Amino acid sequence: MNPIRRLEKEIRWRGYSDKTLRSYKYCVTDFLKVGDPSNVDESSIKSYLLGKQREGLSSQTVALYLNAIKFYYRYVVKSGRRIRIKFPKKSKRLLVVFTKKEIYLILSVTKNFKHKLILALAYGAGLRVSEVSKLRIRDLDFEKGLIYVRNSKGGKDRMTILPSKIRDQLFVYVKGRNPNGYLFLSERGGSLHVRSLQCVLKNAMRRAGIIKDATFHSLRHSFATHMLEAGTDLRYIQELLGHSSITTTQIYTKVTSSALSQIQSPL
Repeated sequence: MNPIRRLEKEIRWRGYSDKTLRSYKYCVTDFLKVGDPSNVDESSIKSYLLGKQREGLSSQTVALYLNAIKFYYRYVVKSGRRIRIKFPKKSKRLLVVFTKKEIYLILSVTKNFKHKLILALAYGAGLRVSEVSKLRIRDLDFEKGLIYVRNSKGGKDRMTILPSKIRDQLFVYVKGRNPNGYLFLSERGGSLHVRSLQCVLKNAMRRAGIIKDATFHSLRHSFATHMLEAGTDLRYIQELLGHSSITTTQIYTKVTSSALSQIQSPL
């Protein structure tokens, strides 16, 4: 069987997400153009990854390539040899977070009812773009004010809050529809693609005049940051975001821009 077909089969068998499948297939396909498909050669792997760094790829992206290569040799080739290559240091860039005023502007300029619900729900519940895409009507518990996020990153389920501000609007939006259907439908009737959701935010930012290197994930960062600024316990934020480790959530405990702005300069 073709190595990439075997890789795909192994990834599906282990229940990894479609995003991981696409990423690993791309990385391993590219690596096998220069690497040995049947034997581990650390020097060639290192040379390959250094080449990716020279191309200007971020440390996170290079680490993804390394993860994919390790997975391939361990589970597809079933090599007993351990790849002792350390991950490149992660860049410590500041998270891109919207201010509360910017969130207000983004929602104010979004006149399309569905698009406004998408942005409000992503921010108000701290959802990933893939989670918004996969949400089904049955995942909304209007009585308890909860959202059930199923089979998310790492195959985990969790609960997060259903914002009271848009609860009535969402109830009207889904009334009479099949509970098993996707919450936000595409024109063809399936789930909205993540690229479509990303475009919804980009268009809203453009109309609001917000110039930031922000992505859809910035809505999730903003949710966590604003919750922390409001005094919400970090453990609760960890549960709402679905982080396995509190260490991951602690990136939001760094001094926020709003706190910094209160400090007086000695000048």
